[in-house]
Amino acid sequence: MSTIRLALIPAVIICLHFPEELGSFLAALFFGMAGITDILDGFYARKYKIVTPLGKLLDPLADKLLVSATMIMLITLDRIPAWIVILIIVREMSVTGLRGIAVAEGKVIEASSLGKYKTIFQFVALICLCLNYKYLDADFHKIGMLFLGVALILTLWSGWLYFRMAKKLIG
Repeated sequence: MSTIRLALIPAVIICLHFPEELGSFLAALFFGMAGITDILDGFYARKYKIVTPLGKLLDPLADKLLVSATMIMLITLDRIPAWIVILIIVREMSVTGLRGIAVAEGKVIEASSLGKYKTIFQFVALICLCLNYKYLDADFHKIGMLFLGVALILTLWSGWLYFRMAKKLIG
C-alpha cells in the first residue's frame, strides 16, 4: 500500500496547483486516501505479521515524501509558514539519519508512540490545510494550523527523544 501512497503524491500536488475550492477539496481527498492506506498498511502488517525489507523501507519513505511534498506545496499557497516546514523536514531527515547510523552499528531505534501521534496530527493538519476553505461553518485553515501546532510540538519532542535514545545506543 506504500506504492499507492507514493502514487497519490502527484495527485495531491496537481490538485494544489488549482487552489480554488474544488482543487483544494480533491487534494484533501487524495491526501486523506493516502493516510488511510498508511493506517491499513500498518494494521495488516501487524495482524498478519507481514513485514518485508522493502516494506520497512517504503512505508516511512512514502509517509515522509507525501508529507514533505504537500507541506512544500502549501508554502507556495501561503497556507503554512515555511519555518514550520523546515523544522519538520529537518527533524524527519535527522531521525532517519540516526536510525541509519544505528542500523550500521547493529542497533535498532524503534518508532515511538509519540512519533505515531505526531504522524496522526500531521495528517489531520495537512488534510485541513489542503481543504483551507470554510465548509459547514468550520474554518479548516484555522483548524489545520491548530493541529499543525500540536504536530510541531510532537515532532520536536519525539525528535529530541530519538536523539537521547540514539546517544544511549550508539554513543
